[in-house]
Amino acid sequence: MKADYEVPGEAAGQRLDAWLAAQLENVSRARVQLLLSESKALVNGESAKPSLKLRGGERVEVLGEPAPPPLRAMPEAIPLDIVYEDDALSVINKPAGMMVHAGSGATDSARNRGTLVNALLSHYAELSHSDDPIRPGIVHRLDKQTSGLIIVARTDAAHLKLGEMFSRRQIRKTYIALVHGSIKQERGTINTPISRDAIRRTRMTTRRDEGARSAVSHYTVLERIESRFGKFTLVSVRIETGRTHQIRVHLASIGHPVLGDTLYGAPGKLTAGLRHKKSDPEPETLALSRNFLHAAELEFAHPITGKPLALKAALPEELKTFRNKLEN
Repeated sequence: MKADYEVPGEAAGQRLDAWLAAQLENVSRARVQLLLSESKALVNGESAKPSLKLRGGERVEVLGEPAPPPLRAMPEAIPLDIVYEDDALSVINKPAGMMVHAGSGATDSARNRGTLVNALLSHYAELSHSDDPIRPGIVHRLDKQTSGLIIVARTDAAHLKLGEMFSRRQIRKTYIALVHGSIKQERGTINTPISRDAIRRTRMTTRRDEGARSAVSHYTVLERIESRFGKFTLVSVRIETGRTHQIRVHLASIGHPVLGDTLYGAPGKLTAGLRHKKSDPEPETLALSRNFLHAAELEFAHPITGKPLALKAALPEELKTFRNKLEN
């Protein structure tokens, strides 16, 4: 990749990395920053920082391809449930209990094992690059205890386009959730901003503060369940935004936490009936070791070909089994 540009006057005031990424086709800003750090992109014949503010009239030369550092995540031969794949992307049905990627600083530790990224690196020879070498191919995420469909980019061009599509809300995501209680309305919209809880940092909250970001969830009641363990509602939820824990915190905010989600107020186990005295038998209990939340459907236009894709993943067996126990 070689190129030579003269910065136009109207680009004055822009950051070098942002402007250059706009000139290079299918090259992310992170890759441009790598080019600059390796002096494979020069301004007026000299190395320059990505944050350089352009004045207009500079000569920018691109001398070659960036050499990304080796991926820190390790390949692991973990089976993948592949719902769709081609040269540009894959869609994986992720099981609950699997993290999408390791956290920052998890390299060479036990935490950097068993993730979706570890499995992807073993299965595919090439994945897209991202701003973080621990997350190759990852365009969006699912919580560890949420199962279902997740899109993986296999090329930088697909990653770039998918990122734009998520930002523009052009990817339709539908989840299935079982919640505590009986939701009054048959359908509704929760349009409440979400921010990180200032006290419990592992939680998100709908309490308004300056850092809150807009979040929109639409729900539809699929079934109402009255059981010996209480009342529950099975809902489909379509999200317009993809905030951390969005569905979980939104449903909890209207008094209906996702079953199994103890972080947002669901009990650790369900109990049938009460024990009035010590001589009474122990009440029957039922517990779910994960959240009853599943990413069931994805609808989007293929980022390269434009072909419409509509993909589905059925409820996993452990959720079907739990639901049968609850109803029977």
